[in-house]
Amino acid sequence: MTSAFASAAAGFGTGLSLIVAIGAQNAFVLRQGIRRQAVLAVVAICTLSDAVLIALGVGGVGAVAVAWPAALTAVAWTGGAFLLCYGVLAARRALRPAAVGLVSEGEAASSRRRAVLTCLALTWLNPHVYLDTVFLLGSVAADHGSLRWTFGIGAVLASVCWFAALGFGARLLGRWLARPAAWRGVDGVVAATMIVLGIGLIAGA
Repeated sequence: MTSAFASAAAGFGTGLSLIVAIGAQNAFVLRQGIRRQAVLAVVAICTLSDAVLIALGVGGVGAVAVAWPAALTAVAWTGGAFLLCYGVLAARRALRPAAVGLVSEGEAASSRRRAVLTCLALTWLNPHVYLDTVFLLGSVAADHGSLRWTFGIGAVLASVCWFAALGFGARLLGRWLARPAAWRGVDGVVAATMIVLGIGLIAGA
């Protein structure tokens, strides 16, 4: 029970650290939330897309590890290196914060259809999404062995919590997320999490 909970918690923390990085998708969800336009559809697309990609990562990388155990070492080293790079970049952002935070201004989606198409494009046409959810989360999940799917469930839960909070809580979060100091703190937490995970993944290889 404890191991399963620990794996789920690790998945939640890892998934959240990757998702909260400032970007076009988060800005779009926040904007839709502030304007209360197609919020449920946008949040559903983001969370379901993440669930599919996380499942592909956990299942794909996990299957390779089972079929070829030696591949797990290579995956661990590569994934750990990527995590360390992510951590260093986040640390740089924390030490050198941008002049602005998460900007929610801009042209509103004129219809539900447009909002849905924009959200799909920002999600599925972004190469970083595949790196984060399929490769990085898949790599860390593989390190949990038989509990990798529990880890994946934790990561999916993080996605649900984040996008729901961002979309439906936008009226409350908008001002806070627009402050550069807020993202400096977020990036600091992300940096620490990614560096610890990267070192742990390499050390366990």
